[in-house]
This record gives sequence, C-alpha cells and structure tokens, in this order.
Amino acid sequence: MPIKNNTQSQHAIENQAKDLDRCLNSTFSSTSKTTNAPRKELIDYWIKTHGKPPPKGISRRLLEYAAAYSVQVKNLGGLRPETKRKLQRLAISRHHKKIQSEPSKQRPRLAPGTRLVREWHGRAYTVEVTDEAFIFESTHYTSLSQIALTITGARWSGPRFFGL
Repeated sequence: MPIKNNTQSQHAIENQAKDLDRCLNSTFSSTSKTTNAPRKELIDYWIKTHGKPPPKGISRRLLEYAAAYSVQVKNLGGLRPETKRKLQRLAISRHHKKIQSEPSKQRPRLAPGTRLVREWHGRAYTVEVTDEAFIFESTHYTSLSQIALTITGARWSGPRFFGL
C-alpha cells in the first residue's frame, strides 16, 4: 500500500508542477504582450484594472509594469493577506513617525538688532535686522532674497543664502 500512495502523491506533485508551468508560461506570454501593446491599450487596461484613468504624465514604462503586475496577480495570485497587513502597518507607522518628527516649516523669527554675516567671493557682507526690514549698505530691504540678489546678481533664497 505505501508504494501506491507514494505513486499517487508523485502524480499529484507532477500535475501541480505542470499546472504551475502552464500558469507561468501564460503569465510570461501575457506580460511580454504588455511591452508590445500600444499606449492606448495600456491606458485602457489601467482603467479596467483600477477603475479610473492613470495619473497624468505617467510613463509608458510604468503602465507596462502595472499591466504586467496585474497579469501576474490574476494568474499567480496577489500578496498574501499576512503580507498586506504587514505593509499596511508599516505604512501607518511610518506616516505617524513622519508627522511626529517633521520639523516646523516656519523659520525662527529674527530678533531686531541681529546681524547676519555672509562671505561671498572673498568679501564679507553684513545685514542688520530691524523690526520691519533688513538694512544692507544703508538701504532698507523687505526681504533677504532681495539682498542676496543685490550681492550675487542671481536669484537666491535669501534665508538659504544667509544660512538660516
């Protein structure tokens, strides 16, 4: 009896392997078709798969990858539920860490009387901060970017130019 069961399991394994080969061959032939498909077909496939048009400006290459992935999911199955849950938890935890660790976008307010010094092409430039403006070479400016333009002749972010 054990020999018969062993033979049956051998046949079952061989049949599974043949099924997998057929599925893989089907998948590979289907995915190779995506690289030859016209862009219009790829966009139509995206709409069919995702239920909405692709983002504007999406590259042909990304459309091909998306179509190939969809074919693989259809033929071989998608991610296991366990993997999906792990990815979801990871995305949520990273999102929360980003929100918590994100530095304030507002620049610190410069106190009146502060002097900013920047060396540019071997010369030191000094700017004095007042309540409502910046004073550079006896001229009042409303922004550091205007002063950076005066010094360099090119448009700069003033705070970046002065290292703030």
